[in-house]
Amino acid sequence: MHKPALLKEVLEYLNPSPGKNLIDCTFGFGGHTLEILKKTKPDGKVLGIEQDKEIFEKFDHKKRLTLVNDNFNNLKQIVKEYEFNRVDGILYDLGVSSWHFDQSNRGFSFQVSKRSEPLNMSLSGDDLTAEEILNQWPEQELIRIFKEYGEEKFPGRIARVICEERKKHQIKTTKQLVEIISRVVPKKYQYKRIHCATHIFQALRIAVNDELNKLKESLPQALEILEKNGRLVVISFHSLEDRIVKNFFREAAKEGKLEILTKKPIIPSLEEIKLNSRSRSAKLRCAKKI
Repeated sequence: MHKPALLKEVLEYLNPSPGKNLIDCTFGFGGHTLEILKKTKPDGKVLGIEQDKEIFEKFDHKKRLTLVNDNFNNLKQIVKEYEFNRVDGILYDLGVSSWHFDQSNRGFSFQVSKRSEPLNMSLSGDDLTAEEILNQWPEQELIRIFKEYGEEKFPGRIARVICEERKKHQIKTTKQLVEIISRVVPKKYQYKRIHCATHIFQALRIAVNDELNKLKESLPQALEILEKNGRLVVISFHSLEDRIVKNFFREAAKEGKLEILTKKPIIPSLEEIKLNSRSRSAKLRCAKKI
């Protein structure tokens, strides 16, 4: 089961209390939301947004919980449609869940020890897949996403070999892709703490789901929806997401719309990392609407 990152810190900065209404833009398996509902008893409500239909269908609406199968880049439209008024706090827990890595069979995990999976990587079930990108996108586009979304050290070298390989046979599985990357990167990069395929898998997932653009579209909507003194909490898991959030907070603060409550991002304690190793890269930022 997915363990929510920085749960204690989310509750501290989001500050849910009886009667407050909050939005969880990335409901997942409800780890944050269930604790928020406890804090907002007896009549506070949560609007949960989950874009993955397979996860969404695992949960039922509860008395004070409204669940929506959609993406947070449609936040204003969702709030209007469900008449979810007086929003006191909004939470984003970006990235993917442990379930996606371990059980979805959509190719999110590059671990060689796991079974080989199809290169899908879609969170919403849309038509675009990682397989399509790898086999059909031009070499220059592959270089661009590997460099921009993965911050990969060898984007050109990897893209070139992918294009050579796909002429011989379609690249369809995680195992095939990992073998290509391992063959291309210098040997010394194959034995570092971070797996040599990490950045390429990250880049493909971001490209498939258009994650960064959707975040950029959603944050201004969240600010508009929030009540005065309402809080916006964002947990990110890589530098690209965190940079977007940091810059958005900074610009909104300059315009007198937000007060930043976290001068530096909040990171997990060593104790939490021991219990949940996937939380190690989490960074939490919080701001209050003025």
